[in-house]
Amino acid sequence: MTFHKIFFVISLVLVVSLVKAVDYSVVDNTGDSAGGRRFRGEIGGITYGTQSLRAATDFVWRLFQQTNPSDRKPVTKITLFMENGDGVAYNSGNEIHFNAGYLAGVSGDVKREFTGVVYHEVVHSWQWNGAGRAPGGLIEGIADYVRLKAGYAPSHWVAPGGGDRWDQGYDVTARFLEYCNDLRNGFVAELNKKMRSDYNDGFFVDLLGKDVNQLWREYKAKYGQGIQTI
Repeated sequence: MTFHKIFFVISLVLVVSLVKAVDYSVVDNTGDSAGGRRFRGEIGGITYGTQSLRAATDFVWRLFQQTNPSDRKPVTKITLFMENGDGVAYNSGNEIHFNAGYLAGVSGDVKREFTGVVYHEVVHSWQWNGAGRAPGGLIEGIADYVRLKAGYAPSHWVAPGGGDRWDQGYDVTARFLEYCNDLRNGFVAELNKKMRSDYNDGFFVDLLGKDVNQLWREYKAKYGQGIQTI
């Protein structure tokens, strides 16, 4: 009887582990390019890239309050492709394509910048998007918000209070979301949960009791920016 109980417990642990398991891999297709050399030399190459994918995922789960696997998207593998391409990086089908050429032009701490971009792109594998109805600027803003809270915001980002619209995206929206989260701790996690199957601006009213445009005006006023009207 005891043996069967122990076997059941071990089997249950294995099943839970398999459910939680995510495979991380890095493919270096940069050859002898300048960015590729920086990736392998200053950043740490495939080993550090794999560690960053795993660390970013763990951070996203905690920030999104996704302690239960059923709260997450059913992602089983995230692959980082280091390439000699254009732009900075993008995530398509849980495959992150990172342009090593961008790294070649980074001044200062290239490892920190690499890590910040990876965190941003990993968010796209885990965040909900309202079944495609959420504004693109909000999606990118949430990804940058995670990067901000992880401590990888670059110095060139807009200061708090900057920007023209709450859904402008990236650093502008990330700063606004930080303001909203200060009003209600865990706001971003709750917003993400509500976006699992739908989206509307009324989610801000549900969570903060105010229209998102009112929140934006109050956010701008807090930092003495104001909102210009034509």
